[in-house]
Amino acid sequence: MRVLSDRMGVGREVESAREPIFSRRSPVMPNVSREKRTEREVRNIVRKSGSQKEKSPSRMIDGRIKELGDWRGKMLSQLRALIKQADPGVTEEWKWRGVPVWSHHGLIRTGETYKNVVKMTFAKGAALEDPSGLFNSSLEGNTRRAIDFREGDKVDEKALKALIRAAVALNASRARL
Repeated sequence: MRVLSDRMGVGREVESAREPIFSRRSPVMPNVSREKRTEREVRNIVRKSGSQKEKSPSRMIDGRIKELGDWRGKMLSQLRALIKQADPGVTEEWKWRGVPVWSHHGLIRTGETYKNVVKMTFAKGAALEDPSGLFNSSLEGNTRRAIDFREGDKVDEKALKALIRAAVALNASRARL
């Protein structure tokens, strides 16, 4: 047995001089062997992809609505129905650890739920005309705009559908460029 030291000066016993000093240590996680790190990565990939493969984004959104079970679930369900009416070609997605997303030629909007509000964020909202004044949140930015819905708020369905259609048209015009 010989004792060799690695880059950090830590000695370790090796059976022969031919065994690489760094063969078992990860440069990213020095205290974890490469085998352990690979195991962890595989486990994480299986967790992420397994849950995504089991359920479609639409079912995951259904699950979120059911999980909320209060006014927020009803509001999210109503907003979801309105976006599908406004744009039948919309694609539902599930991103960022549990945020429902709707897209068509690019991201249209997200549907976030918080304790006191359901937030509908339009990705390119700053570029949209809002004659009805629906946007009431994230007004200071140069790109996005949001609408916060609180318990008991009424949804102006006609104005919201017009805003959704405008967002889809904006995405389609930029997709052609």
